[in-house]
Amino acid sequence: MEANIIDGPKRRCDVVFGLSTVKNPVSLTHLVMDKSPHFYLAFSSAEEFTKKQGVELVDNEYFITKKNVGMLKLAKEVNSILFDYRIPTTGTWRQSVAVDKEGSYAAATSTSGLMNKMTGMIDDSPLIGSGIYACELCGVSCTEEGEAVIRSTLVREVAAMMEYKGLSLNEVVDFVIKNRLGEGRSTRANE
Repeated sequence: MEANIIDGPKRRCDVVFGLSTVKNPVSLTHLVMDKSPHFYLAFSSAEEFTKKQGVELVDNEYFITKKNVGMLKLAKEVNSILFDYRIPTTGTWRQSVAVDKEGSYAAATSTSGLMNKMTGMIDDSPLIGSGIYACELCGVSCTEEGEAVIRSTLVREVAAMMEYKGLSLNEVVDFVIKNRLGEGRSTRANE
């Protein structure tokens, strides 16, 4: 699993990835922000930090459902990576953008990733400026079209167009989906 959090006005952000037992990865990113000198924590280092902070851990089986096993089996049969567009019921995927009473934006994303992706592949969710970004004007969290989102630095482009061109969020989102997302798509197999 991967997760991130970003405080727009202060540009404070933290990321964790390569997790397999953390019940709520976004809570862990907040602790990394407040209790660690580091920006990114991954794999065994992130899991070790989790234990030291007393974050709730669960057995990996907690995240395995019959539907996910079926989708993974299908992905393996067709030798492909699948996007999981279903509405989550197990709490393994979350996106959130918040605005406080002063109008300050923050964003957070947590995802279990793609079905049948290679072990060690890092998706868009934990990449600041690609999968998540927040500033004084907006908070943006984006996932699912990971490779295209990363190549396009999509969410930073949304914020930059609002800041430099004065466009509304709806205008910018329409523009980047129609004109930028496709530029990031690859013709390589299994993307």
